[in-house]
Amino acid sequence: MKTFYVTTPIYYANSLPHLGHLYTMIVADAIARQKRQQGIETFFLTGTDEHGINIERAAKRNHRTPQEQSDYVVSYFKQMTAAFGLDTAHGGYDIFMRTTETFHYEGVSELWRRVARAKTPKGRDALYKGHYEGWFCAACAAYKTEDEYVKPASPDEPPTCLVHETKLDRISEESYFFRLSDYDEALLGLYEVRPDFVQPDARRNEVRSFVRGGLQDLSVSRLKSSVSWGVPVPDDPNHTMYVWFDALTNYITAIGFGNERQERAIGFEKFWPALHIVGKDILRFHAVYWPAFLMAAGVEQPRAIVAHGMWLDRTGRKMSKTLGNTIELDVLSRHFSVDAIRYFCLREMVFGQDGRFGYEHLIDRTNSDLASGLGNLSSRTLTMIQRYCEGRVPSGNISEEGRLLAKRAGVDTDEASISGFVAHARDEFIRYFSNFGFSRALEEAWGIVARVDKMISDAKPWDLAKDPALRQTLNAVLYRAAETLRWLSVMLYPVMPNATREIHSQLGLTEDLSKIDPATLTWGGLPDGTQIGDVKGLFPRMDKTKTMDEIKGSSPTVREGSGEHAADAVPGADATVSEARPSGRAPLATDADALPVKNETGDGLIEITDFARIDLRVGEVRSAERIPKADKLLLLTVDIGEEKPRQILAGIAQYYAPEQLVGRKIVVVANLKPRKLRGHESQGMLLAASVGEEGKPVIATFAEDVPNGARLK
Repeated sequence: MKTFYVTTPIYYANSLPHLGHLYTMIVADAIARQKRQQGIETFFLTGTDEHGINIERAAKRNHRTPQEQSDYVVSYFKQMTAAFGLDTAHGGYDIFMRTTETFHYEGVSELWRRVARAKTPKGRDALYKGHYEGWFCAACAAYKTEDEYVKPASPDEPPTCLVHETKLDRISEESYFFRLSDYDEALLGLYEVRPDFVQPDARRNEVRSFVRGGLQDLSVSRLKSSVSWGVPVPDDPNHTMYVWFDALTNYITAIGFGNERQERAIGFEKFWPALHIVGKDILRFHAVYWPAFLMAAGVEQPRAIVAHGMWLDRTGRKMSKTLGNTIELDVLSRHFSVDAIRYFCLREMVFGQDGRFGYEHLIDRTNSDLASGLGNLSSRTLTMIQRYCEGRVPSGNISEEGRLLAKRAGVDTDEASISGFVAHARDEFIRYFSNFGFSRALEEAWGIVARVDKMISDAKPWDLAKDPALRQTLNAVLYRAAETLRWLSVMLYPVMPNATREIHSQLGLTEDLSKIDPATLTWGGLPDGTQIGDVKGLFPRMDKTKTMDEIKGSSPTVREGSGEHAADAVPGADATVSEARPSGRAPLATDADALPVKNETGDGLIEITDFARIDLRVGEVRSAERIPKADKLLLLTVDIGEEKPRQILAGIAQYYAPEQLVGRKIVVVANLKPRKLRGHESQGMLLAASVGEEGKPVIATFAEDVPNGARLK
């Protein structure tokens, strides 16, 4: 039987969980669910990294032992996973890994011994003892080179970490070193032979550039007198292991490397290698240090390291408590359904790129895509089956006479057309999803929603029901809508497990969605005569104003952390929420508190926040036509990844024929105030260069394929 192993990073136990942790777990969970649907035995790991100076400091501040500090933080992580349906009880992770487990000590000690016995590709000892002197960031758990910190104004002050903006510690002591500098060519060879080892390509290029720039040997231990909370170095109890050597090894110790307990329970040989899902901020540790450690130990490399981007606020700023722009987990848990949050995270962030997260935007997506989209399609289809077909799925068959009557009534009864469309979209969904294109996959699925919704609106079943002669036509329309819902429930299960189970149940079906491979779906699999269940709304429409008022009315909370405010609150914690500004699809000029500080220098330069206010999107031209008596204008409909295409007027008719534009990818200013021209509303603006004395427009486009709705930044 095929197996598959997927991991999140294990999260540092010095502070409480936040949106970044939640997102990575949602991605890994969705991947694991899809693999299980495909009949692949899948193992999903998440957990906490519980050693190091940062844990010791956090414990001291909070008057706890390091173990008590770790236990405290782990309890909140487990509350988070339960609240968002990511724990074992809800079909989520298979193990919550903790580096304080006895079996982990055994396994990481075995890896150390193997590395200690190894020779590098240049024939030297992979481990050696020396003396380390340099700057260390406790928050990063990493030693910093000069290009990774800000030098102080005064020589008496320590430098500041660029990532955490905290002061660095000066370390000067005996240390074991891993001879990383000898592995540069081996690593570059790995990236060359396996181009998909680091994904996406931009991150792979970043890692290659780092390695080509020259690698320095890595300090992999601390004196126990400096850091006592860690795994002891085998045969040298005066040293504890560097936290990243310890932490990275969890991926193999958890499934049995170097310890009998987990080997019997899970099986290292059975499941390794793993797919590692990580944030881009820790890519170097996973794509450089970890492969080098494994090379030295003679252990097979991971399946791949896949790095996602960071969540920013709606203006493109990094989220922080200081700016008051964080997304609070308890707010999400209180006001939004788990499936709405999962859908938003996977739909909104183009995987590998940074994404923007705002409460208002989440409300908009919930209302448009879920309440008015999938939820409405399910409700109207099942309600009409209940009303017109006595609650039983009707037959989709239609006689030749029935076809003629349908044609006279203006109803398209070509079943091959709708079934072919759905099957093609299903195939594209699987292809994109399997390659981490979650946002694009969901675009394909919502293309199905839009197509079937249009089929219903065009056929008008409520009118067909009035004419007994059109009973077959009515039945055919409703069957096709119901069968489409069956396909969607299977396809979307990894993204929205709760809502899809509800759709499946309301269709009167009892199969386990976690065991149905969408690739095996065939049209017509929904038995006619099936008694549907009680029809219930899946996604109640949210009152945006009311919800935002409730969110803004919450009071701020100071969180326990590493000397800073932690990023988010936790579901179930005894805490309230920090105030956050409404965050819509784009930063609007009417949000006075979001306006950037005016540049008073007179130099014509702008701040980055000025540029961030412009919402640039990738759009695909769906149709283009000339406007009568307007020689310069074309009327375009452009898909920018929203539920409905935008209508845009462009003064390019003298230079572009309508047929030249259909299917072309363009750049759209998506948050421009609408205006009317020649009786038509223009809902955005396309970008073009102005060339030559006559100012000929040349439309901005792309050399590579990019998904509709992707943001330019």
